Amino acid sequence: MTESISPETTELLVGIRSWVEIESHTPDIAGVNALADRITADYVPSGAEVTRIPGTGYGDHLVVRAPWGGQTNTPGILIISHMDTVHPKGTLETFPFRIEGNLAFGPGIYDMKGGAYCAMRAVCDLVASGGAPLPVTHLFVADEEIGSPTSKDLITDLGKAAKYVLVTEPAREGGKIVVARKGAVRYEVTTHGKASHAGARHQDGLSAIREMAHTILKFEALTDYDRGTTCNVGLIAGGTGTNVVPAKCWIKVDIRISDMAALNEMEAFVATLVPENPDVRIEITGGLERPPYERDPGIDALFENAKAVAAKIGWKLEGLKTGGGSDGNFTAPYTPTLDGLGVDGKGGHTDYEQLKISSLQPRRLLMRGLLERLT
Repeated sequence: MTESISPETTELLVGIRSWVEIESHTPDIAGVNALADRITADYVPSGAEVTRIPGTGYGDHLVVRAPWGGQTNTPGILIISHMDTVHPKGTLETFPFRIEGNLAFGPGIYDMKGGAYCAMRAVCDLVASGGAPLPVTHLFVADEEIGSPTSKDLITDLGKAAKYVLVTEPAREGGKIVVARKGAVRYEVTTHGKASHAGARHQDGLSAIREMAHTILKFEALTDYDRGTTCNVGLIAGGTGTNVVPAKCWIKVDIRISDMAALNEMEAFVATLVPENPDVRIEITGGLERPPYERDPGIDALFENAKAVAAKIGWKLEGLKTGGGSDGNFTAPYTPTLDGLGVDGKGGHTDYEQLKISSLQPRRLLMRGLLERLT
């Protein structure tokens, strides 16, 4: 650690490191719950009330109420963070926490333990100064990296009850925050054909893979960059052997959409999709995973507040729209939501994941300033 790092930033780095070194891959229930234990221990001395919601197949979720404002969520500010990462247990052995100049590395440090820790510190700072105008709830979920299947209803309910939502996903492109996100639609498509000997009785078979090839091209043709729609067939499997006409094939499809009108178009496409060979059956399951997070006047007003806070700290805050989804997608249709309020850096989900140390204190102050300013 270099001498140029301030004591305040050093304190943040020490805390972030303690979270990073508790591995919390989504399927690792014990790991995620160990991080929940640590977060609880860090928050409780401030007087915050921590409610632990047992997980169902995944780790526990935490609902933290700041000690001012009657420890309620209505109508206040909801901060959303996630505890889970994409890094399997054991990643620290080959990718340990380390510091190189202005960069700190480690699994989950950028997405999103750095931002979640800074937000926690911002809330604790305000306890010492008497609180904020609105009640504050800090939600930590255990399963965001796989689409928040067990926390989505909790996120939505708390988001609807709040007046503002602030999400600590990492900043983008040099510190920009997120003011809109595409929605995500996921499908699993299966073609059912008929097996036969590929040499002796090829004519008796119905190739599920052949039909799937046509289906893939139809899905991929949905991509329209001008419209902001992308379709990716990311997984495929089928067949039992090179000498067998394949009776089954399946794919998994990821579609990103900019608005609900595009969702209607996707649903209409799926409803009218028919096989090229009428003797082969197509089965499709899935649908909307995260709704589009569309910019509106409420989000614009919230963003102006964030810009004013950042200007006082000393930088010009910019916003952008991104294709990736987050838990902010679940709240934005109901409540003004700002996302990307976490740390600046890069390499989320990689073995070079990193944050900029110089962004820690400004992001802590941005969160604190928003909590103080919003009324």
